[in-house]
Amino acid sequence: MKNYLSLIPISAKVHRRQNRMTLLCIIFAVFLVTAIFSMADMGVRMESKRLISKHGSEALQGISNNKTAQSLYISAILLFIMILIAGVLMISSSINSNVAKRTQFFGMMRCIGMSKKQIIRFVRLEALNWCKTAVPIGIILGIVITWILCAFLRFVVADEFSNMPLFGISIIGIISGIVIGVVTVLIASSSPAKKAAEVSPIAAVSGNSQNTHATKPVAITNLSKIETTLGIHHAVSAKKNFILMTSSFALSIILFLSFSVLIDFVGYIMPQSSSTSDLNISSNDGSNSIDSALLEKISNMDGVKKVYGRRNLFNIQAKVGKDKEKIDIISYDEFDLESLSKDKLLKSGSDISKVYGNNNSVLTIWDKEISLEIGDTISIGNDNFEIAGMLKYNPFNDDGSTDSKITIITSGETFKRITGIDDYSLVMIQTTKDVTDDNIMDINNILDDNYTLHDRREQRTTATYMAFVTFIYGFLAIITLVTVLNIVNSISMSVSARIKQYGVMRSIGMDERQIKKMIASEAFTYAISGCFIGCIVGLLISKGLYDTLITSHFSYAVWSIPINSIIMVLLFVCGSAIIAVYHSLKQIKNTSITEIINEL
Repeated sequence: MKNYLSLIPISAKVHRRQNRMTLLCIIFAVFLVTAIFSMADMGVRMESKRLISKHGSEALQGISNNKTAQSLYISAILLFIMILIAGVLMISSSINSNVAKRTQFFGMMRCIGMSKKQIIRFVRLEALNWCKTAVPIGIILGIVITWILCAFLRFVVADEFSNMPLFGISIIGIISGIVIGVVTVLIASSSPAKKAAEVSPIAAVSGNSQNTHATKPVAITNLSKIETTLGIHHAVSAKKNFILMTSSFALSIILFLSFSVLIDFVGYIMPQSSSTSDLNISSNDGSNSIDSALLEKISNMDGVKKVYGRRNLFNIQAKVGKDKEKIDIISYDEFDLESLSKDKLLKSGSDISKVYGNNNSVLTIWDKEISLEIGDTISIGNDNFEIAGMLKYNPFNDDGSTDSKITIITSGETFKRITGIDDYSLVMIQTTKDVTDDNIMDINNILDDNYTLHDRREQRTTATYMAFVTFIYGFLAIITLVTVLNIVNSISMSVSARIKQYGVMRSIGMDERQIKKMIASEAFTYAISGCFIGCIVGLLISKGLYDTLITSHFSYAVWSIPINSIIMVLLFVCGSAIIAVYHSLKQIKNTSITEIINEL
């Protein structure tokens, strides 16, 4: 055959509805990679602009060695690889189902002279034909999303993103999107093309478009559950399709669990606290010498949202168990204590309600090197203090460690009773959003020479933290959406490939309930297998990523099974399977039994 390739655009028009999901998968893959590499490129441009303004044009010579630029591109490459794998699995599953539905067509092509090589070429070129539509759409979406994200970072997040380029076009992003689209389709179409080439001309002559290989009889142990057994048999009988479907579901779960670790990682490198201050007032000699009356005075000034203070006393002799040790004591005002609960910084079993007011309950900081537990007692002078709770890490040290030093946190009233000290060593101020430099100057003017005002507004990382978390959750949302669409499409395509079998079953008396049960059994066989493998592999990768990214840098960090993430992704998978069952059932209802029988 010489003009067989002219059938490709005709086939694309005829099977437009069946090809929608495959096109959507390609669009998502191209869109994600274009957006990711474009954002990485915009980040490098922003860093270049910052370096030029700070060090001059010579700074650009070392941009390739810049850690920020390197980390951006390395992250983009890792995401590229994962998206490539996910895209290949999803598109392969879709093309496999598409080929299974057109077995008779390929058999007829063989009958009129098309060779196996031509069949393979036909399927691959047909798949590449989709790229003409999907790749441009994906690239345009990626560019538009990049513009929106850049505008969001520059105008909403601001701060260190004030130099973020607007309406930038990234050649790297566009090329990466094109590459992912073409490469994914070529890899994904390889196996289905070979499968199509293996179709015998007998399939067309006999009119049998189903699997012609001998299969083992299905063992029916309970006649009342024949539809369930058949559904499971449909899922596992085609091994390659079963592996593809299961792997596709599993990879989505793996991606979800892996990216969930990034949220924890951002939380550790940029810890957020409700009690983070914008301004600090400290005594020059570090003593508890800041008049407590100053707090009330500052709280009534313009631009001030909240004022609270801390007192401290170091190396106080105490009895811990049977040993005598020197410990540190720090007081927290009520707002500081409330923030510990709000930010979930207390270990399980802590009861912070015991610490408020004048009492004999305190908090301490957990450390695996210190043998203290909730409920233990520390003696200071003639008073015994119960440990009512423990902080997960040391907020007074950059790396979160205690260096094996015991620190207890008390309420302001308890601290005054223990030490007799009423004044503060540190006063912390949270400002309003509309605070001005004049407001800061007014606060500074009421301080005497023994105090120093530290402006920490530029050190706040809330905006940056929210930007990163929003990006990660956005990516997780896209993964979830692709997972749902892929499951619905894959099961729908699998049902379409067996539409004649279902038509015959309906003609011999199988009712709608039994058909639904059969399709549900097939769908949940894929879903359960995918969930099982995805959770096992996903948790192993999650643990490995956690240890590499977090535990290796923060010794107090302890990995735990992400129960909430697992429940969420399993609900999405099961919900998607249910949607797929009803979508497929609707497809069968809309197909006439007589029409199917006439095709046999």
